[in-house]
Amino acid sequence: MEFRGVMGGLYRISEWIMRLSVINLLWLICSIPVFFFAFMGLVSPSPDALKSMLPILAILAPFTLFPATSAMFAVARKWVTGEEDVPLLKTFFRSYKENYLQSMVGGIFFVIIFVVIAVNYFFYLKQGSSLRVLAILFIAFTVIIIISLFNFFSIMVHLHMKIFQILKNSILITIGNPINSIVLLICNGVIFYICLTKFNFFLVVFFMGSIMATFSFWQFNRSFTKLQTKQQALEEKEQQRLAEAEAEAEKEKEQSDSDNGDEPIEISLHKKDENEKNKE
Repeated sequence: MEFRGVMGGLYRISEWIMRLSVINLLWLICSIPVFFFAFMGLVSPSPDALKSMLPILAILAPFTLFPATSAMFAVARKWVTGEEDVPLLKTFFRSYKENYLQSMVGGIFFVIIFVVIAVNYFFYLKQGSSLRVLAILFIAFTVIIIISLFNFFSIMVHLHMKIFQILKNSILITIGNPINSIVLLICNGVIFYICLTKFNFFLVVFFMGSIMATFSFWQFNRSFTKLQTKQQALEEKEQQRLAEAEAEAEKEKEQSDSDNGDEPIEISLHKKDENEKNKE
């Protein structure tokens, strides 16, 4: 039964609310250890509680949060590419299993990068004014890595690549498309801020992750489609140029044969001993 008009619009809205909330809940459930320790650090009266939880979060994230996020991006990919009616539970857990190893290795890589950046940032922040400027450089590195993280999940669920190719391309796409990267960072930052400050518990539990994943993959797919279109146009142009060059060469060859008026001389390219063997 298909609804039309106002009822159809309300039905579509309720359907998308259900989809986003189910995937977000699955993401939270599969990342319970990370969110549990993060929540304990935030609600603790001790000001250093969250800081003391960071090593635990860094260890747990590659094994729980990253695979769950990759599964969420896989479902978002289905939605963005037109497969809106996919079975949510089956698609999520199948993608979780298929992408677990790559997401875990990628998670270890990004956690190490974040740790290195944090250590260097606080080190240079405590130095003199001349070296303190370098701390700003590590803030820029952090921004690039955060954007690369979104592209990492989008590439992993969309393209068949080895893990090191995914990591390399996620960073290259981030640096090579600065406008799209800035838009991605700002929009996800706005979503994150609204979810944490306005009706924080409700939005974080039901919508924050799934909305960010859907928007991030939509932005990536839009850029990737444009890149494919440009590449296809260049390939067609190159093929046309080669065809014209071959046609021109064929025309020159025919003109040369007609000018000579003689039969072409067949030249043997066999070795001498091979010719003698053939005569025998």
